[in-house]
Amino acid sequence: MNLTLKDRALGAYLGLACGDALGATVEFMTPERIRAEYGVHRDIIGGGWLTLRPGQITDDTEMSIALAQAMIDSGGWDLTRVADAFADWLRSSPVDIGNTCRRGIRRYIKTGALAGPVNEAEAGNGACMRNLPVAIATLGDARAFERQTLEQCHLTHHHPLSDAGTLCLGRMLQALFAGDGIAPCRQQAEDLIDAHPEFQFDPYPGRAGGYIVDTLQTVFHYFFHTDSFEACVTETVNRGEDADTTGALAGMLAGAHYGVDAIPPRWLAQLEPAISRTLKRQTDALLKLNQSGRTVD
Repeated sequence: MNLTLKDRALGAYLGLACGDALGATVEFMTPERIRAEYGVHRDIIGGGWLTLRPGQITDDTEMSIALAQAMIDSGGWDLTRVADAFADWLRSSPVDIGNTCRRGIRRYIKTGALAGPVNEAEAGNGACMRNLPVAIATLGDARAFERQTLEQCHLTHHHPLSDAGTLCLGRMLQALFAGDGIAPCRQQAEDLIDAHPEFQFDPYPGRAGGYIVDTLQTVFHYFFHTDSFEACVTETVNRGEDADTTGALAGMLAGAHYGVDAIPPRWLAQLEPAISRTLKRQTDALLKLNQSGRTVD
């Protein structure tokens, strides 16, 4: 595929939002219940336990937008600006927020702490779901990518598995942005499994919850075993459980691999126009940060 970096970056960012909006309808449902109610859930219709409007996004996309805007406004990387952006987002009464994210942001508001200690309760997927802006802006600078990723992770999630999973997903995205294809993504996944065998996803264990291991097992399984954007995201969210986040992560990878034009037009049409405009504007700004080198430590 002859895709530009912008095709891939915008595909990932809009793919995140589409996967989030599609998956939110069936979040916390079992695959059996999804089949009974929808057959195959394949359209962005809102509803679900959050009673969303069709095309409405959740915390996955909203936290990514907050992180991206902090980077854009600071002209690079300023962790305090990121923390302030998350605090402002929390104060806005978002439609959804995970307990670990809420706890970490509240800690920052109360104490100014930009990280907490390593915590066994923080092996969720909340840091991984929002790291796409870092992956875009630091493409080509591995040191900046790792530092910024771990710093934004530790605002709310300080756990070795969260760190490792978030770094792996981000490196996969960057390989796809560079046009390197599936092979280096598979190698990144194998490297993750070598370091942390609990991430083994073949054979697929079938869990799709908010634990970072379950989340990435599901996302990797469907990314590597499908051949289109729509198939990857649809099959992922039909596993239910934490479907907004598994859908968001699958959408990032599939969007980066297949490009923005591979996203079903009916899904893009359902996204709220203001969100689509924001994601397009932020993608351009993040790519400019990357080109300027201002994200370098």
